[in-house]
Amino acid sequence: MATEIIEVEFPGGKRVDARVGQFLIETDQSLKGGGEASAPEPFSLFLASIATCAGIYALGFCQSRKLSTEGLGMKMLCDRDDAGKMIGRIRFQLDLPEGFPDRYRDGIVRAMELCAVKKHMMNAPEFSFELFPAGDQPFQGAKSPLRSLAVDT
Repeated sequence: MATEIIEVEFPGGKRVDARVGQFLIETDQSLKGGGEASAPEPFSLFLASIATCAGIYALGFCQSRKLSTEGLGMKMLCDRDDAGKMIGRIRFQLDLPEGFPDRYRDGIVRAMELCAVKKHMMNAPEFSFELFPAGDQPFQGAKSPLRSLAVDT
């Protein structure tokens, strides 16, 4: 199994940043959450990853068929449960370009359903947490973790 590593940094306050390849993704908490609201909250980025993933598949569908993307737009609506804690349904509203052929309507939806983020949500990975003593280099041949906890999802 190949392993992808995302390095996480704690630059101060409620900020938590992630290094993904050559990119630094900054997060912060809202003012209400004790942060400075200097960057999106992690959950907002999670939702944005779903929307942009579906969006790239819609865009790719049009581009691969040389269809105009002028006017192509999308909104993702997240319906929360009655307690307002969990998202129970995600809806995509796709604005099609003028003159978009009817014969491709089902196809562009099927393309958006191929989104890798959505696929991971539908077939969730196992989560585990490994704790290492200070000074150990866990990804460079470290000793065994102090504690490993697998969480079923």
